[in-house]
Amino acid sequence: MDHGLFGPGSVTWRVMGEPILLVGGFRALLMQGLHPRAMRGVAQNSALMDPAEAWSRFLRTSEFVRVRTYGTTAEVAAAGARVRKIHSRLRAFDPDTGERYRLDDPDALAWVHVGEVDSYLSVARRAGVRLSDAEADRFVAEQRHAAEVVGLSPDAVPGSVREMRDYIEARRPGLYFAPEVPHPLRQSITQSISAPLPPYLLPFKPVLPALTVLAFATMPRWARRLYGLPGTPFGDLWATATLRALQTGIGLVPTPVRYSPDARRARRLTAGRAA
Repeated sequence: MDHGLFGPGSVTWRVMGEPILLVGGFRALLMQGLHPRAMRGVAQNSALMDPAEAWSRFLRTSEFVRVRTYGTTAEVAAAGARVRKIHSRLRAFDPDTGERYRLDDPDALAWVHVGEVDSYLSVARRAGVRLSDAEADRFVAEQRHAAEVVGLSPDAVPGSVREMRDYIEARRPGLYFAPEVPHPLRQSITQSISAPLPPYLLPFKPVLPALTVLAFATMPRWARRLYGLPGTPFGDLWATATLRALQTGIGLVPTPVRYSPDARRARRLTAGRAA
């Protein structure tokens, strides 16, 4: 059977099905926003000020992650080809250097990849999803397959938690929040009031600002400061405690409701493989 990039027994299937990773998805976008070229590429090629477009982008990204995680080899290849084609056609302007650049700039793509992997892993572990250090390293290594989908070489991205931390630390001097881009916290408040959401997302509309605040709080202190927000130990403690409480509450929801159809299928296949 074609299980795509990962499959039963992978750490990716075990981690990515957890609903708490919605917070990780928000955090990943915030980490992306600290790479000026990555964020300017988005801002200059979409109506970022339009709440409807911002949500459309988030939904497209979520669907891409779903296909990449659970899709067949052919589905993943098709999704990757679409993304690579879009990135190769679009250009953006860097006011710091006066250059025009493509959105498939390898440095920007690598940062987006690492910010995503770090966000999912950080949120999962702080929420209480059980992962040993070895399993965390396996998750990072498995995500090298995901990097290939967007056109990166597997060797161009970290293959362990330690390598990922070293990569982030090395990139910190070049990171900042581009001043011409709308602040995500302000955007989330606007979207919670006026954004047209699909029916299945309407229950989340009142809590969008709270989810954004939580996503900010899960970021490293230095990253929160780059957004002009407090970066204190109290914020770290509050974020971890909130994630744990949410994960505990989610655990009380029956499995057929708690997990998406893809995640339920992955759990069944994994249990069958173990048996």
